[in-house]
Amino acid sequence: MSAPRKLAAILAADVAGYSRLTGIDEEGTLKRLRKLRRELINPAASLHRGRIVKTTGDGILIEFPSVVDAVRCALDVQREMDSRNSDTPAEQRIEFRVGINLGDVVIEGEDLLGDGVNVAARLEGISEPGGICISDAAYHHVRDKLDVNFEDGGEQQLKNIARPVRIYRLRSDRSFAQSKPALPLPDKPSIAVLPFTNMSDDPEQEYFSDGMTEDIITALSRLRWFFVIARNSTFTYKGQGVDVRQVGRELGVRYVLEGSVRKSGERVRITSQLLDAITGNHIWAERYDRDLTDIFALQDEITASVTAAIEPKLLAAEGLRAQARSTDDLDAWDLVARALSHFWKLTAAESQTAIDLLRQAVQTHPDYAPAHSLLAFVILISFNVGRIPTRIEREFAGELAHRAVELDDSDPWAHIAMGYVAFVARKNTKASIRHFHTALDLNPNFATAAGSVDLALMFDGQSDDAILTFERALRMSPRDPFNGIFFAAISAAHYFAGRYLQAVDWARKAVEMRPGNLGGWRILCASLAQAGEIEESKAAMRTVRQLQPDLSIAWIKEWVPYTSGPMTHFLEGMWKAGLTD
Repeated sequence: MSAPRKLAAILAADVAGYSRLTGIDEEGTLKRLRKLRRELINPAASLHRGRIVKTTGDGILIEFPSVVDAVRCALDVQREMDSRNSDTPAEQRIEFRVGINLGDVVIEGEDLLGDGVNVAARLEGISEPGGICISDAAYHHVRDKLDVNFEDGGEQQLKNIARPVRIYRLRSDRSFAQSKPALPLPDKPSIAVLPFTNMSDDPEQEYFSDGMTEDIITALSRLRWFFVIARNSTFTYKGQGVDVRQVGRELGVRYVLEGSVRKSGERVRITSQLLDAITGNHIWAERYDRDLTDIFALQDEITASVTAAIEPKLLAAEGLRAQARSTDDLDAWDLVARALSHFWKLTAAESQTAIDLLRQAVQTHPDYAPAHSLLAFVILISFNVGRIPTRIEREFAGELAHRAVELDDSDPWAHIAMGYVAFVARKNTKASIRHFHTALDLNPNFATAAGSVDLALMFDGQSDDAILTFERALRMSPRDPFNGIFFAAISAAHYFAGRYLQAVDWARKAVEMRPGNLGGWRILCASLAQAGEIEESKAAMRTVRQLQPDLSIAWIKEWVPYTSGPMTHFLEGMWKAGLTD
């Protein structure tokens, strides 16, 4: 027998910035919240015929017989909170976020479940502090029945909700009249870095947190495909308890980076988090615990780590946004972002999808340098994951890379593309390293460029230098999707230094991270064979044969860009593992 269901108006509410408030004064916040429930929320729900389904920490779920009742209740609460907060410092205010939906719910005892409830909870999550966010279904039941202002928020993809939901933001007359129109978003990913909060007792540490913020803004400004708000604008928020969605509207950005610095003795803890300024959702967060020895060196290290981590996260977020739209509607940047979201999965099929999208970007936007440089890069690097380029494509990649440099010589990715053309297509190690270093000069926090130097050194047999460079790249971006390929490269560097057991360990990491990593499987075969594990090397070779049936000595000589000495050494291991023409 199926569970009983019904149509219900659901109100979900929580406290904006609850973790911050309890961090400042846990007991005081809980006491104030209990008082508000007793004196305001419970009576308002009762007045408007609402039934409190459950409370969860700072949240509450209320069922109403009609959407009009739910909205009236929410308005009463928000207007009263507006009055109560008028004399309270901004950083101490309790402000509720409210989401309202009309939908089908599942009845389970006293509880309500299902998408009708889930949508209300997600709407609450994207509501502004002191605001009310309602679904399209709820809007049609109240738009002509209440004297309030509605603001169309467009269709939103809510977390774990299959279909986009059109939303409307509801404000009282006073707050609506005072609100400023949102600045339009730029035509490329946009980010504001808020001043990092000094959480230390020592006010002299203020310069350290401010310097950290300024350095990150400067470093992010080097990433040419991002729009970064200047320091003077973001520092106007210093010391204020702001909501990231308010920052997004006022500065016209999609993403906000915020953080804090806490010093204790000779240790310092730095936290940072990247948020979507439209929804308020977290995209990335990290914590750094370090010894406070050389304060300026520490500042440089954290800046490099944060910047290197943010770039792939922003690109991934932009790619997900582009997934929901037809390719016919995508501009040059959206096509690139969508292509990269496929490519970073590092499989042959996903690489082909990325190449198709980048070809479309090049054809429809022939003067857009990133499309040219990234298409060249993806064509050449995909041989590691089983998508083998043709000779014509190799030549085409060279043309694309040269065109990218002509279009924008100061774009680091253009020089990355030139570097891969130099050593993958032409086995010219010196030229490739020169281009990769140019990319690093243009963006010192470019983890892909640092790791690419390692690749070029490794293919030339310069093992120890390659390992040092790789360690730098891994420190810059420890969770980079490209690290599987870099693991295979460090394995090969140990292999050419005769450290076969270490080569085996790194190769295993490479194929565990990316099971379709052909470069990782090939070096694993050779390393196992040279380490005397012949049977295991032959078992690994059978896996390679399944992934790449056309693998042969002749294929390796043509496509794997080892210089002559390393090539002879590598083929020796492959012969021992059972590979023949």
